[in-house]
Amino acid sequence: MGNSQATRDGADRVKSGRAIVACALVLAGHPMSPAPTPRHPPRVSGSTALALAGVIAPLSPDLTGPEKKAVAMLFAANADIPYKKPIVVTADRIVCRTGNVDITIRNCEVTFGKKTKTVNGSTANEIFATEALAGVPADGAAGSNFESLAKLSCTIDPNAIRRKDGSGADCTFQPGN
Repeated sequence: MGNSQATRDGADRVKSGRAIVACALVLAGHPMSPAPTPRHPPRVSGSTALALAGVIAPLSPDLTGPEKKAVAMLFAANADIPYKKPIVVTADRIVCRTGNVDITIRNCEVTFGKKTKTVNGSTANEIFATEALAGVPADGAAGSNFESLAKLSCTIDPNAIRRKDGSGADCTFQPGN
C-alpha cells in the first residue's frame, strides 16, 4: 500500500470518527444550537408555559383576584372563561430546594419585587417539577437539589387559548444563579 492510499484511509477514518461523534451527540440530546443568552432568554410556550404561570399566579401579589381566577380556570382545563384580556404573570426570582438526604424537604422562595413568599410541601413540589419541565437546570449541594430562575414573565392570552391550537401561553426567564 502506497503513501497516498494510507493517507486516504487515514482521512476516511477521521471523517468516520467525526460522523460517529456527531451522531452520538445528537442521540445523547446534546444541544447543537447556542445556549440562551441575556438577549435571547430561555422561552417556553404552550402547555408548559401555562403550567409555569399556573403554579406562580396564585402566589403573585401583582395579579387581581379575577386574573388569578382566570389563570386557575385555564390551568384546570377550562378554556371557556369569561376573562378576555391578556394576563402577565411575573416573578423576580424563584429558588426551590428539595432534599435527597432529608427527603421531607421541599420549599421554594418566590420573590415579587421586595416581597418574598415561601411555600413548602406539595406547592413547592409543583413549582420544582414545573421548573424542571420548563428546562430549568437543577444544581446539587450537600444533600439538596436546587432549581432557580430569575425574571420570569409569562403572558397568558385567554382568547388565543380558547381557540385550542396550542397558542396563548408564552414565558421567558433567566436561569438562576
